[in-house]
Amino acid sequence: MVVFVVTVLLYIFGLVFLYGVIRLAVRHGMEDLEARRPQVLRGAQSASADDRAFLRENSFLGGN
Repeated sequence: MVVFVVTVLLYIFGLVFLYGVIRLAVRHGMEDLEARRPQVLRGAQSASADDRAFLRENSFLGGN
């Protein structure tokens, strides 16, 4: 009976521990995404400006 109680307690504490680890990992992942967002937006804006400039210079490729 004591072995069963100890097993159940370890199982419950293990689940709580895993929940905490997963929650911590998700939080760090979200922080990394938020930190990287401005860099990605600058890259997208730069690519968009490059595309517009290219199409202005080579309008025959744009179908106009």
